[in-house]
Amino acid sequence: MVFQIRFVSVTVLSKWGAHLNLVAIIILSRGKCGLTKCITRYLVVMAGADLMVVVVCVVMEQINNIYNFLKLLLITPVCSVVLVLKIATMDFSVWLTVAFTFDRHVAICYQNLRKRYCTQETANVVIVTVGAVGGLRSIPAYFVVEPYAIIDGVPWRCVQKPEFFTSPLWKAYELFDSIMTPLLPICFILLFNALTARHIIAANRVRRGLRNNSEHQKDPEVEIRRKSIILLFALSANFVLLWMLYVIHSMNWQVENYFYTDKYFNTPKYIAQQFGFMLQVLSTCTNTCIYGLTQRKFREQLKNGVRYMATLNGHIC
Repeated sequence: MVFQIRFVSVTVLSKWGAHLNLVAIIILSRGKCGLTKCITRYLVVMAGADLMVVVVCVVMEQINNIYNFLKLLLITPVCSVVLVLKIATMDFSVWLTVAFTFDRHVAICYQNLRKRYCTQETANVVIVTVGAVGGLRSIPAYFVVEPYAIIDGVPWRCVQKPEFFTSPLWKAYELFDSIMTPLLPICFILLFNALTARHIIAANRVRRGLRNNSEHQKDPEVEIRRKSIILLFALSANFVLLWMLYVIHSMNWQVENYFYTDKYFNTPKYIAQQFGFMLQVLSTCTNTCIYGLTQRKFREQLKNGVRYMATLNGHIC
Protein backbone atom coordinates (compact mmCIF):
# COMPACT_ATOMS: atom_id res chain seq x y z
CA MET A 1 0.00 0.00 0.00
CA VAL A 2 2.79 2.43 0.90
CA PHE A 3 4.58 1.69 -2.35
CA GLN A 4 1.40 2.31 -4.36
CA ILE A 5 0.91 5.70 -2.65
CA ARG A 6 4.56 6.51 -3.31
CA PHE A 7 4.12 5.43 -6.93
CA VAL A 8 1.18 7.81 -7.47
CA SER A 9 2.72 10.69 -5.52
CA VAL A 10 6.03 10.83 -7.41
CA THR A 11 4.17 10.65 -10.74
CA VAL A 12 1.92 13.56 -9.80
CA LEU A 13 4.78 15.59 -8.26
CA SER A 14 6.98 15.16 -11.34
CA LYS A 15 4.26 16.61 -13.56
CA TRP A 16 2.85 19.40 -11.44
CA GLY A 17 6.08 20.28 -9.65
CA ALA A 18 7.83 21.02 -12.93
CA HIS A 19 4.90 23.05 -14.29
CA LEU A 20 4.38 25.10 -11.13
CA ASN A 21 8.03 26.03 -10.78
CA LEU A 22 8.33 26.91 -14.48
CA VAL A 23 5.30 29.20 -14.13
CA ALA A 24 6.87 30.87 -11.08
CA ILE A 25 10.20 31.38 -12.88
CA ILE A 26 8.53 32.95 -15.94
CA ILE A 27 6.26 35.29 -13.97
CA LEU A 28 8.89 36.40 -11.44
CA SER A 29 11.58 36.88 -14.12
CA ARG A 30 9.41 39.48 -15.84
CA GLY A 31 9.83 41.72 -12.78
CA LYS A 32 6.23 42.95 -12.71
CA CYS A 33 5.16 41.58 -9.34
CA GLY A 34 6.00 44.71 -7.36
CA LEU A 35 8.98 43.07 -5.64
CA THR A 36 12.49 44.47 -5.34
CA LYS A 37 15.23 43.12 -7.58
CA CYS A 38 16.84 41.46 -4.58
CA ILE A 39 13.67 39.58 -3.57
CA THR A 40 12.94 38.71 -7.19
CA ARG A 41 16.41 37.25 -7.65
CA TYR A 42 16.05 35.03 -4.59
CA LEU A 43 12.56 33.85 -5.55
CA VAL A 44 13.54 33.08 -9.16
CA VAL A 45 16.57 31.08 -8.10
CA MET A 46 14.56 29.32 -5.37
CA ALA A 47 12.00 28.29 -8.00
CA GLY A 48 14.85 27.12 -10.23
CA ALA A 49 16.36 25.12 -7.39
CA ASP A 50 12.98 23.53 -6.66
CA LEU A 51 12.67 22.64 -10.35
CA MET A 52 16.11 20.99 -10.20
CA VAL A 53 14.97 18.98 -7.16
CA VAL A 54 11.93 17.75 -9.08
CA VAL A 55 14.02 16.76 -12.10
CA VAL A 56 16.86 15.09 -10.19
CA CYS A 57 15.17 13.68 -7.08
CA VAL A 58 11.81 12.75 -8.55
CA VAL A 59 12.33 12.06 -12.27
CA MET A 60 15.94 10.89 -12.54
CA GLU A 61 16.02 9.01 -9.26
CA GLN A 62 12.68 7.96 -7.80
CA ILE A 63 10.58 7.53 -10.94
CA ASN A 64 13.47 5.87 -12.76
CA ASN A 65 13.95 3.48 -9.83
CA ILE A 66 10.28 2.51 -10.13
CA TYR A 67 9.77 2.46 -13.91
CA ASN A 68 13.38 1.75 -15.08
CA PHE A 69 12.66 3.87 -18.18
CA LEU A 70 16.27 5.00 -18.65
CA LYS A 71 18.70 2.14 -18.09
CA LEU A 72 21.74 4.43 -18.24
CA LEU A 73 20.75 6.01 -14.92
CA LEU A 74 20.82 2.59 -13.27
CA ILE A 75 24.51 1.96 -13.98
CA THR A 76 26.37 2.32 -10.67
CA PRO A 77 28.75 5.20 -11.55
CA VAL A 78 25.86 7.15 -13.08
CA CYS A 79 23.40 6.57 -10.24
CA SER A 80 26.21 7.56 -7.83
CA VAL A 81 26.45 10.89 -9.64
CA VAL A 82 22.65 11.23 -9.49
CA LEU A 83 22.84 10.65 -5.72
CA VAL A 84 25.43 13.45 -5.42
CA LEU A 85 23.26 15.75 -7.56
CA LYS A 86 20.25 14.89 -5.43
CA ILE A 87 22.00 15.91 -2.22
CA ALA A 88 23.48 19.04 -3.83
CA THR A 89 20.16 20.26 -5.29
CA MET A 90 18.24 19.54 -2.09
CA ASP A 91 20.94 21.34 -0.09
CA PHE A 92 20.79 24.29 -2.49
CA SER A 93 16.99 24.53 -2.22
CA VAL A 94 16.99 24.31 1.58
CA TRP A 95 19.77 26.80 2.27
CA LEU A 96 18.37 29.28 -0.24
CA THR A 97 15.28 29.40 1.96
CA VAL A 98 17.55 30.23 4.90
CA ALA A 99 19.39 32.88 2.87
CA PHE A 100 16.11 34.49 1.81
CA THR A 101 14.84 34.46 5.40
CA PHE A 102 18.04 36.14 6.61
CA ASP A 103 17.87 38.72 3.80
CA ARG A 104 14.33 39.67 4.83
CA HIS A 105 15.41 39.74 8.48
CA VAL A 106 18.15 42.25 7.64
CA ALA A 107 15.84 44.30 5.41
CA ILE A 108 13.19 44.65 8.11
CA CYS A 109 15.31 44.88 11.27
CA TYR A 110 18.50 46.70 10.24
CA GLN A 111 17.77 49.81 8.21
CA ASN A 112 21.40 50.93 7.94
CA LEU A 113 22.68 47.53 6.82
CA ARG A 114 19.76 47.01 4.42
CA LYS A 115 21.11 49.40 1.79
CA ARG A 116 24.40 47.50 1.59
CA TYR A 117 23.27 43.91 2.09
CA CYS A 118 19.82 43.69 0.49
CA THR A 119 20.97 44.24 -3.08
CA GLN A 120 20.91 42.16 -6.22
CA GLU A 121 24.72 41.94 -6.21
CA THR A 122 24.82 40.57 -2.66
CA ALA A 123 22.07 38.12 -3.53
CA ASN A 124 24.16 36.85 -6.45
CA VAL A 125 27.17 36.31 -4.19
CA VAL A 126 25.08 34.50 -1.57
CA ILE A 127 23.42 32.27 -4.18
CA VAL A 128 26.75 31.27 -5.76
CA THR A 129 28.28 30.60 -2.33
CA VAL A 130 25.35 28.45 -1.20
CA GLY A 131 25.50 26.45 -4.44
CA ALA A 132 29.27 25.92 -4.22
CA VAL A 133 29.23 24.83 -0.57
CA GLY A 134 26.32 22.47 -1.21
CA GLY A 135 28.12 20.94 -4.18
CA LEU A 136 31.31 20.35 -2.20
CA ARG A 137 29.42 18.91 0.75
CA SER A 138 27.63 16.36 -1.43
CA ILE A 139 30.79 14.82 -2.95
CA PRO A 140 31.37 12.20 -0.16
CA ALA A 141 28.00 10.65 -1.05
CA TYR A 142 29.60 9.31 -4.25
CA PHE A 143 31.71 6.93 -2.15
CA VAL A 144 28.85 5.68 0.04
CA VAL A 145 27.38 3.26 -2.52
CA GLU A 146 28.44 0.12 -4.36
CA PRO A 147 26.85 -2.00 -7.14
CA TYR A 148 23.75 -3.99 -6.25
CA ALA A 149 24.65 -6.50 -8.97
CA ILE A 150 27.25 -6.95 -11.73
CA ILE A 151 25.83 -8.34 -14.97
CA ASP A 152 28.14 -9.07 -17.90
CA GLY A 153 30.80 -6.96 -16.24
CA VAL A 154 28.49 -3.92 -15.89
CA PRO A 155 27.72 -2.70 -12.34
CA TRP A 156 24.00 -2.01 -11.84
CA ARG A 157 22.10 0.12 -9.31
CA CYS A 158 23.43 1.61 -6.09
CA VAL A 159 23.19 0.29 -2.55
CA GLN A 160 24.92 1.52 0.56
CA LYS A 161 28.18 -0.19 1.39
CA PRO A 162 28.07 -2.43 4.50
CA GLU A 163 30.56 -0.18 6.27
CA PHE A 164 28.14 2.72 5.85
CA PHE A 165 26.03 1.14 8.61
CA THR A 166 28.95 0.24 10.89
CA SER A 167 31.81 2.69 10.32
CA PRO A 168 32.01 5.51 12.92
CA LEU A 169 33.22 7.82 10.15
CA TRP A 170 30.17 7.24 7.96
CA LYS A 171 27.86 7.41 10.97
CA ALA A 172 29.38 10.77 11.83
CA TYR A 173 28.90 11.89 8.21
CA GLU A 174 25.24 10.81 8.26
CA LEU A 175 24.68 12.68 11.54
CA PHE A 176 26.40 15.76 10.12
CA ASP A 177 24.29 15.50 6.97
CA SER A 178 21.07 15.29 9.00
CA ILE A 179 22.07 18.34 11.04
CA MET A 180 23.12 20.41 8.01
CA THR A 181 19.98 19.57 6.03
CA PRO A 182 17.48 20.32 7.33
CA LEU A 183 17.76 20.49 11.15
CA LEU A 184 20.10 23.50 11.26
CA PRO A 185 18.20 25.39 8.53
CA ILE A 186 14.94 24.89 10.43
CA CYS A 187 16.55 26.31 13.59
CA PHE A 188 17.89 29.32 11.67
CA ILE A 189 14.54 29.96 9.99
CA LEU A 190 12.64 29.82 13.29
CA LEU A 191 15.22 32.09 14.96
CA PHE A 192 15.24 34.73 12.20
CA ASN A 193 11.46 34.73 11.96
CA ALA A 194 11.07 35.11 15.72
CA LEU A 195 13.50 38.05 15.78
CA THR A 196 11.83 39.64 12.74
CA ALA A 197 8.35 39.27 14.22
CA ARG A 198 9.48 40.79 17.52
CA HIS A 199 11.02 43.76 15.68
CA ILE A 200 7.90 44.33 13.57
CA ILE A 201 5.58 44.24 16.58
CA ALA A 202 7.76 46.74 18.44
CA ALA A 203 8.14 49.04 15.40
CA ASN A 204 4.42 49.02 14.67
CA ARG A 205 3.64 50.01 18.25
CA VAL A 206 5.98 52.99 17.93
CA ARG A 207 4.52 54.05 14.57
CA ARG A 208 0.95 53.79 15.88
CA GLY A 209 1.92 55.97 18.80
CA LEU A 210 3.41 58.60 16.48
CA ARG A 211 0.45 58.52 14.10
CA ASN A 212 -2.35 58.50 16.68
CA ASN A 213 -3.67 61.71 15.24
CA SER A 214 -4.33 60.08 11.88
CA GLU A 215 -5.69 56.72 12.92
CA HIS A 216 -7.95 56.35 9.92
CA GLN A 217 -5.17 56.78 7.37
CA LYS A 218 -3.31 53.72 6.15
CA ASP A 219 0.38 53.61 6.99
CA PRO A 220 2.25 52.61 3.76
CA GLU A 221 5.33 51.47 5.71
CA VAL A 222 3.24 49.12 7.85
CA GLU A 223 1.54 47.79 4.70
CA ILE A 224 4.93 47.04 3.11
CA ARG A 225 6.09 45.25 6.24
CA ARG A 226 2.85 43.31 6.45
CA LYS A 227 3.15 42.00 2.88
CA SER A 228 6.81 41.10 3.36
CA ILE A 229 6.17 39.24 6.58
CA ILE A 230 3.20 37.33 5.15
CA LEU A 231 5.33 36.07 2.25
CA LEU A 232 8.27 35.28 4.52
CA PHE A 233 6.26 33.44 7.16
CA ALA A 234 4.25 31.52 4.56
CA LEU A 235 7.41 30.23 2.84
CA SER A 236 9.08 29.43 6.15
CA ALA A 237 6.06 27.65 7.66
CA ASN A 238 5.62 25.62 4.49
CA PHE A 239 9.25 24.52 4.66
CA VAL A 240 9.28 23.66 8.37
CA LEU A 241 6.00 21.73 8.36
CA LEU A 242 6.74 19.65 5.28
CA TRP A 243 10.27 18.77 6.38
CA MET A 244 9.45 17.94 10.00
CA LEU A 245 8.62 14.25 9.48
CA TYR A 246 11.83 13.76 7.52
CA VAL A 247 13.81 15.40 10.34
CA ILE A 248 12.24 13.15 12.97
CA HIS A 249 13.00 10.06 10.88
CA SER A 250 16.57 11.04 9.97
CA MET A 251 17.48 11.72 13.60
CA ASN A 252 16.26 8.30 14.76
CA TRP A 253 16.67 5.74 11.96
CA GLN A 254 18.80 5.05 8.91
CA VAL A 255 17.35 4.91 5.42
CA GLU A 256 15.62 1.65 4.45
CA ASN A 257 15.07 0.28 0.94
CA TYR A 258 15.96 3.61 -0.65
CA PHE A 259 16.34 2.13 -4.14
CA TYR A 260 13.19 -0.05 -3.91
CA THR A 261 15.01 -3.38 -4.18
CA ASP A 262 12.12 -4.70 -2.09
CA LYS A 263 8.95 -2.78 -2.92
CA TYR A 264 6.77 -4.22 -0.18
CA PHE A 265 8.17 -3.00 3.14
CA ASN A 266 5.43 -2.14 5.64
CA THR A 267 7.30 -1.45 8.89
CA PRO A 268 6.28 1.74 10.76
CA LYS A 269 9.67 3.41 10.29
CA TYR A 270 9.66 2.57 6.55
CA ILE A 271 6.19 4.09 6.24
CA ALA A 272 7.38 7.20 8.12
CA GLN A 273 10.43 7.39 5.85
CA GLN A 274 8.36 7.18 2.67
CA PHE A 275 5.85 9.80 3.79
CA GLY A 276 8.78 11.97 4.91
CA PHE A 277 10.27 11.72 1.41
CA MET A 278 6.91 12.59 -0.16
CA LEU A 279 6.40 15.68 2.01
CA GLN A 280 10.03 16.68 1.49
CA VAL A 281 9.58 16.78 -2.28
CA LEU A 282 6.12 18.34 -1.97
CA SER A 283 7.77 21.34 -0.28
CA THR A 284 9.43 22.16 -3.63
CA CYS A 285 6.07 22.32 -5.41
CA THR A 286 4.07 24.57 -3.09
CA ASN A 287 5.97 27.86 -3.24
CA THR A 288 4.20 28.93 -6.45
CA CYS A 289 0.85 28.42 -4.69
CA ILE A 290 2.12 30.54 -1.78
CA TYR A 291 3.13 33.36 -4.15
CA GLY A 292 -0.36 33.24 -5.67
CA LEU A 293 -2.09 33.33 -2.29
CA THR A 294 0.03 36.12 -0.78
CA GLN A 295 1.02 38.36 -3.72
CA ARG A 296 -1.74 40.22 -5.56
CA LYS A 297 0.43 41.23 -8.52
CA PHE A 298 1.67 37.66 -8.93
CA ARG A 299 -1.97 36.55 -9.21
CA GLU A 300 -2.60 39.29 -11.78
CA GLN A 301 0.36 38.18 -13.88
CA LEU A 302 -0.78 34.57 -13.63
CA LYS A 303 -4.29 35.52 -14.78
CA ASN A 304 -2.85 37.50 -17.69
CA GLY A 305 -0.77 34.51 -18.69
CA VAL A 306 -3.72 32.15 -18.57
CA ARG A 307 -5.83 34.63 -20.51
CA TYR A 308 -3.10 34.97 -23.14
CA MET A 309 -2.73 31.21 -23.55
CA ALA A 310 -6.50 30.80 -23.78
CA THR A 311 -6.97 33.41 -26.51
CA LEU A 312 -3.66 32.70 -28.35
CA ASN A 313 -3.83 36.19 -29.83
CA GLY A 314 -3.92 38.26 -26.70
CA HIS A 315 -1.26 40.45 -25.21
CA ILE A 316 0.25 39.89 -21.77
CA CYS A 317 0.09 43.14 -19.84
